[in-house]
Amino acid sequence: MRHVAHVVVDLQVGFCAEGAPVEVPYTREIFPAVNAVSTAVRAAGGINVFLRYTYDAEEANPWTVWFENYTSKSEAARLAAAFSRNADNWQIVPELEVLPGDLTIDKTRFSAFIPGTCTMDAELKARGIDTLIITGTLTNCCCESTARDALQMGYNVIFLTDANATLSDEEHNATLLSMAAIFADVMDSHALLRLIDRSTTFKAA
Repeated sequence: MRHVAHVVVDLQVGFCAEGAPVEVPYTREIFPAVNAVSTAVRAAGGINVFLRYTYDAEEANPWTVWFENYTSKSEAARLAAAFSRNADNWQIVPELEVLPGDLTIDKTRFSAFIPGTCTMDAELKARGIDTLIITGTLTNCCCESTARDALQMGYNVIFLTDANATLSDEEHNATLLSMAAIFADVMDSHALLRLIDRSTTFKAA
């Protein structure tokens, strides 16, 4: 487990709260599972990484193709305001347990593995991490993008069925099919917690 990181993707106020700028109501149902996995990973010697989607007007390589070609001017301005550093909507939701020793890392793209936009890969490699557990939102956007890239960057990937959330069952399940076919081991949080427990029991024995 010292080689395992639980990556919690973008469970921020701006995605999770009622009436949020990009509200994903199902996120509020996964908080208990995400917290349970975080607790188990900490206890077993792994690390939790909390990602924050961030708009950074000063970044060296601004994401102009997204903000100029794929969103309207008004929507781009709304997203920029919501997810700028220190904005209320940018914060990790208070329902999640984030403790000293956990990492909180900002990213400016859907995936946390785009060079120059997030430090997560370097932080994980420095700690000898080779396996990622993916939870968070949106299942079919930032979670899926991060999981796909993680595999191609050389990580083992576990993608949880009941600790990722998006806007509909159809979208959620479509991603799970893709993950299971090619990109990740797919399981629910109960199965994962049993694996973690068996791992630590085996080590103790």
